Amino acid sequence: MTQHPNRLIHETSPYLLQHAYNPVDWYPWGEEALQKAQREDKPIFLSIGYSACHWCHVMERESFENDEIARYLNEHFVSIKVDREERPDLDEIYMTAVQVLTGQGGWPLTVFLTPDLKPFYGGTYFPPEDRWGRPGLLTVLRAIVELYHKEREKIVEQAERLTHYLKALQQPRSSAGLLSPELLQRAYLSLLQGFDREHGGFGNAPKFPHSLELSFLLRYWHRTNDPDALHIVEFSLERMARGGLYDQLGGGFHRYCIDANWRIPHFEKMLYDNALLVWTYLEAYQATKKPLYRRIVEETLDYIMREMKSPEGGFFTSQDADSPNGEGAFYVWTPAEIKAVLGPEEGARACAYFGVTESGNLSDGTSVPSQPYTLEEFAAHAGMTPTECEAWLARVRAQLFAARERREKPARDEKILTAWNGLMISACARAYQVLGHEKYLRAAQDAAHFCLTYLYQDGMLRHSYKDGQAKFNAYLDDYAFLITALLDLYEADFDPRWIHIAQVLSTMTIEKFWDESTGGFYFTSPDHEKLLVRLKSLYDGATPSGNAAATLAFLRLAQLTDDATLRTKAEQTLRVCCAFMEQVPQGLSYMLSALDFYLSPIYQIAVIGRKDDLRTHQFLEKIRTRFLPNKIIAMGEPDDVEHTALIPLLQGKNLVNGAPAVYLCENYSCRAPITEVAELERNLR
Repeated sequence: MTQHPNRLIHETSPYLLQHAYNPVDWYPWGEEALQKAQREDKPIFLSIGYSACHWCHVMERESFENDEIARYLNEHFVSIKVDREERPDLDEIYMTAVQVLTGQGGWPLTVFLTPDLKPFYGGTYFPPEDRWGRPGLLTVLRAIVELYHKEREKIVEQAERLTHYLKALQQPRSSAGLLSPELLQRAYLSLLQGFDREHGGFGNAPKFPHSLELSFLLRYWHRTNDPDALHIVEFSLERMARGGLYDQLGGGFHRYCIDANWRIPHFEKMLYDNALLVWTYLEAYQATKKPLYRRIVEETLDYIMREMKSPEGGFFTSQDADSPNGEGAFYVWTPAEIKAVLGPEEGARACAYFGVTESGNLSDGTSVPSQPYTLEEFAAHAGMTPTECEAWLARVRAQLFAARERREKPARDEKILTAWNGLMISACARAYQVLGHEKYLRAAQDAAHFCLTYLYQDGMLRHSYKDGQAKFNAYLDDYAFLITALLDLYEADFDPRWIHIAQVLSTMTIEKFWDESTGGFYFTSPDHEKLLVRLKSLYDGATPSGNAAATLAFLRLAQLTDDATLRTKAEQTLRVCCAFMEQVPQGLSYMLSALDFYLSPIYQIAVIGRKDDLRTHQFLEKIRTRFLPNKIIAMGEPDDVEHTALIPLLQGKNLVNGAPAVYLCENYSCRAPITEVAELERNLR
């Protein structure tokens, strides 16, 4: 018998549509569900997840397609399904509640609420029946119903206490502590203590890439020249690039690894992870000029252009962990499969290179390709020169990739999110600056045009786009990441309209999100739906906190436009976060990068020259290929009055004897103009 669709059938989110034919009577978050809970005095069963989440799919198959569980939910609860990527506000509130209740969080997120939306119990994945020391979902549901009807006062007390705690978390006070380099040093020492010296990265399994921490460490190394800081970054980036976290055939990074030595990934690929890792590998390439980092950037962006770019120019959200043949099936290999593509001799050599064995490294006997040896080590072992080995590897990878392309691919979530597109626009714009590939600039421009056409309409920025619909008021992250993207795009093509739009969005950010009472930015705007608490998120998650991103973007834009208001707001936000940077620095890595910018003498670099002049290009290349994290750069053509009026740094600066010139400035005090590339190189530090 065909199952009739539930109310999720009218949604655009791929994750919600995946549940549209469950026998559970799902509601999307909205007035209809909330009023039903109040009218019928039923607890709310809130389930939050996302399309690429493996355990979300498992819980759906086991529990939400289970008729007995569905009947119980339909009779005793109002069941609401939420896509965390569409509603990060709800996810943040109720994830925090579950972390307080249980000491851990994750997805699928399962939360029980009173009809007035106050959480009183929750967890993550629940099996359908009791197993593995976990209570089964049906067991939990029955216990909740009994408690709700027989001991309501306990639920109310728990809900009130938890709600009070959640509200208190949103009111951090500005610190009187000094914004000093000592905060940066404490953060470094904390990261040094957590560094995994054997495998790279931080902590034990599960192992996440922690790109924001690595980028901060690169800035600390630039500031102090401490070799240990650079070692942590390089060792971690190399191990991640050689492990199963990285897709050795198709490029791009998976979400995380379930083991400490980067071999076995959780197979979903997220847009934001790949954007942020491009940032970090690019910076490492600038700092060291090692070809590995350049290759990883190029392969990752090739993957993004191939798989994650919409025809209109925006970037899609994610690729699923699960393939039609099982979790990760698209990515794994057996020796027989490789030899069938390459032949017995060539296949055996490829298996050795990629660590694909007869026993496999997964429970089903398949292997996730990795790189157990460096190219040089394997070349010596195989009797080849490194150049010969590189050519052999390119040929082998191309053949295996072509064979893999014939497999059925994981599902793709084709939502386009403003915030995550901002991160990838920055990645592409920065990659163009450092590597010079025009395709990266075009991709950044296309995605920016998409966001400003489809997600920014009638003076309103929206969060999500799918199937021709822009939905949800934009959050702080959307504004902050998009402003950052526009700044990076300006430093790529020097089109002043990006700065103009960034100024408009910055003014809107202050108007919509600034907390006049204690400083810092709220996550939601005043015209947002009224929720249990109004969030003020200070900690980085998988992406930078909106407060940190706004702070660094404001500092950069203030340097370009001489806007004192932006600098003041950034400084106030740093003071709100001062105590947190001291107490839990690992959670505020991007804010620490903003603090490093704030505390540093800023290179203000003005390049005056025509865009088609070879000397202008040579100047820009010298500047862009150096790791100079605390700089801003503007470029103006002679007599461009409009551009000069927008960027004070360009004012009063001209060609020298008709030739391009570079002006190195600090605090708007500039040295004599530089007219030779060698002289510029000597003066950059």
